[in-house]
Amino acid sequence: MASMDVEAVREAYDEVRNDASETSWVFLNYDDQTIKVAAQGSEYSEFQNLFTDDERAFGFVRVVSGDEMSKRAKFVLITWCGNQVSPLKRARMSTDKIEVKRVIKSFSIELQVSDPEEVELSCVMAQVQKAGGANYGTGAPN
Repeated sequence: MASMDVEAVREAYDEVRNDASETSWVFLNYDDQTIKVAAQGSEYSEFQNLFTDDERAFGFVRVVSGDEMSKRAKFVLITWCGNQVSPLKRARMSTDKIEVKRVIKSFSIELQVSDPEEVELSCVMAQVQKAGGANYGTGAPN
């Protein structure tokens, strides 16, 4: 099982959860056998581009969901295992995710993905809306 820089991960998690912060995502990856904060930011495209085929990683992101009458922050935990990751490292992710979830506790949905299309904002938002149930809106055209 990998170790984790718990304090740094907790600080990054709290910053993403803080509505007053512009930081909307944190990207965690492995430095040898340690899970660490590799990047943080506010532009989703930057976040999306961090996921590569040869890497294991975790992402935590704040998105805004709802209709024109009610917008709400929703949080998504993403577990990424690229297609070129070895089977042994792939298997270790299940126990490593337990450690990550000891710090990253509050999220609306959890996604386990390995295809770059699955971390595109449109795909993530579709999953958030699906998990949220009704999405009626006012019926007014956009």
